[in-house]
Amino acid sequence: MENQFGIRLASARKMAGMSLQQLSDKLDNAVTKQSLNKYEQSVMKPDSELLIKIASVLGVTIDYFYRETKVKLEGIEFRKKVKLSKTEEEIIKEKTIDFLERYFELEKLLDLKSDFSLPLKNNKVKNGDDVEKYALELRTVWELGLNPIVNVIEMLEDKHIKVFEIEAPDSFDGLSAHVNGIPVIVINKSFDVVRRRFTALHELAHIILDFDKSIPEKELEKMCHAFAGAFLIPKKSFIEEFTKQRNHISLEELKHIKSYYGISIQAIMARAKNLNIINEHVYKSFSINFSMLGYRKNEPGEYTGTEKSLRFQQLLYRAAAEEVISLSKAASLNNQNLSQFRKTFVVV
Repeated sequence: MENQFGIRLASARKMAGMSLQQLSDKLDNAVTKQSLNKYEQSVMKPDSELLIKIASVLGVTIDYFYRETKVKLEGIEFRKKVKLSKTEEEIIKEKTIDFLERYFELEKLLDLKSDFSLPLKNNKVKNGDDVEKYALELRTVWELGLNPIVNVIEMLEDKHIKVFEIEAPDSFDGLSAHVNGIPVIVINKSFDVVRRRFTALHELAHIILDFDKSIPEKELEKMCHAFAGAFLIPKKSFIEEFTKQRNHISLEELKHIKSYYGISIQAIMARAKNLNIINEHVYKSFSINFSMLGYRKNEPGEYTGTEKSLRFQQLLYRAAAEEVISLSKAASLNNQNLSQFRKTFVVV
């Protein structure tokens, strides 16, 4: 337990993005950098008064330091060429671990078990045709038909994939990983709904597709993009919307498709090029005009659907309502103090 405390203190500090010296400074030098290091090495332990201060500065509850569950992220795949500092990466990793620890503990208390198995067998991907094939096959296996997917995140959670939405720098889109064989997808909470949907499916491609080892990283990322587009709008539906070949596509058409299928205009046009509905020249002209109009970062059209990871919260309030756990335990699992949790917990 003593060693566990040191590990948790180090994790909480990294989650807060602080060095030992920065933590010491935040504590108004009530404890030195050297002493903090000894705490993390489990050579020393703070008294209760100092521990309360440390927890407050790091934004965790006291229970955090004594939580038994400790998960390990395996096979972490950050989006290639993402410009994140080492500290930013550590913050994302540690916050993800903290969320998953609370999630798995909650499931254990409710006697629930995550049971994921790969939905596609022998899905070796060598080219774009394979991506198209397996996107459609996955929709078939998961019995989704060809209609728009109302809530991508909810769908993934129903398939026993853990999804975590995190506040992160704009340079972070998403990552995929595993914990004890359970897939984990992390996406940037600050992005709009359409981008979160697309990112979640991009990361899904990393999880379920067996890409040929000879595919260059840049091409592999394009294939994951293509998978997300193909999964959001199956080929048959796409052709029905646009017919087989086009030399011009109006902005109003693109806005309509965006609002119906929940996919960005840029992704729609990339998919049109991949399906040879438009040629390379039309696509390049579109890209240039789109940039000139300032639409690359703020594109027109709206999608009114919602995308939010709700399963953890639903399980938490269920456990509290059915008195499987105490309100103080529920607050701890929700990273809140008891008074904060009581404000949102109402039994009818």
